[in-house]
Parts: sequence; C-alpha cells; structure tokens
Amino acid sequence: MRSHSSAYATNGVAVPKQAGPARRLAVVRDTERTVVRDLRGRPAPDRLVFGPGDLVVVSGLPGSGKTTLIQRAVRAPRLDSQDSRDRWAAFMPRFLPYAVYRPLVRLAHYARLRRTLRSGAEAVVHDCGTQAWVRRWLAREARRRGTSLHLLLLDVDPSTALAGQRDRGRGVSRYAFTRHRGAVRRLVRDAEAGTLPAGCSSAVLLDRESAGSLSLVGFRTA
Repeated sequence: MRSHSSAYATNGVAVPKQAGPARRLAVVRDTERTVVRDLRGRPAPDRLVFGPGDLVVVSGLPGSGKTTLIQRAVRAPRLDSQDSRDRWAAFMPRFLPYAVYRPLVRLAHYARLRRTLRSGAEAVVHDCGTQAWVRRWLAREARRRGTSLHLLLLDVDPSTALAGQRDRGRGVSRYAFTRHRGAVRRLVRDAEAGTLPAGCSSAVLLDRESAGSLSLVGFRTA
C-alpha cells in the first residue's frame, strides 16, 4: 500500500516527511546526469517536489489530463494557456468563435510566461508537446538561473485522450491531434531511451493513474 506521506525530489534528494520511505524510481545516466523516472503502472508517490528556482514543463496529448493535473496539484505559479483562454472567453461575445481571438489568447499567455520567468519564480508550464521552442526558452532561463528544467510527460493512449476532449467539451482538429500524437510519441520514446529534450535535467513518465495519485507538484524552499 502506498504511503500518503511519501515524497521525493527529482534531483534525488529526499524531502523531509513525517513518515514513510521516499520512493525513488530512477534511471540515472551518469554521463549527462539525466534522470528518468517511470511511474507508469507502478505505485506512485503523492508528491513531486523539485529544487528551488527550478522550472517544470508538463507535456502530453490534448485531453490527456495536463490541465486537470496542474489545477489540482500545483502549488506554485502555473502557466496554462487554458487559463488565458478562460479569461478571454469570459468577456467575449458567445457567438464569436475561439479561432477569431485565439492569437490574442496565445499572446496573453506568452506575455504572462515572460513576466513570470523574469520574476525569477519557480513555475509549472503547460506544453502540448509540439512547442519545442517553448522548452528551449525554458531551458535557457533555467541555465541563466543556474537551476534545472524538468519534464512531466503524460503517456495516455490516443483513445483515452480523445475521450478526455469529449468530456471537457473542447477538442482539436484531426490534423492538430495527429501532430500532437507524433510529437508526444517521440518525447515518450526518447525518454524511455534516456534521451531528453535539450536542456532538460529530468523526466517523469506518468500514466492516467499515477497522475491521478499526485496531490502536490511543488518546489523545495532554498
């Protein structure tokens, strides 16, 4: 049975806790100090705790549960384009299609991301998997800070992701979903081989169950 007080940090340093051992499921490539933790189909910790000043990017298929995980578990600045979309939708006329004001939503999202990064705060950033330039941006910022960039990768089969889109009442086009599917498949395949996107120090592979077990995604204090 999983201890509900379990916790660990991606840098391999256990976080102080009241009871129960820290679970450390890691494959360490000593040459590049790449850490990959595969929590798919395994008992998962209920907390993921990263280093102070670190950045975390959450990737996966549309409908895989990224926004749900971020909203439920993140106790730090979180940058999700869905938040920007919801704010704009609140005052846009209902008859106006999202496609009309989508460029403004994207601009607002990236402007907010820029402000957060300039503040020096830790942050968890939503990424669909196709925006490699966003990961490069985050990697540059992590290097500038002298901290690390980490990848949380939700590996959910396409049928489950499509069902998630239907449940939330929002979906993407078949063309866009195919692009996302290819990008996420490559990220998962590379992570399984111990190869991460440039600038990433670690990856945590999650399935729907292990993602649902997480009650906290946060950062240690300095």
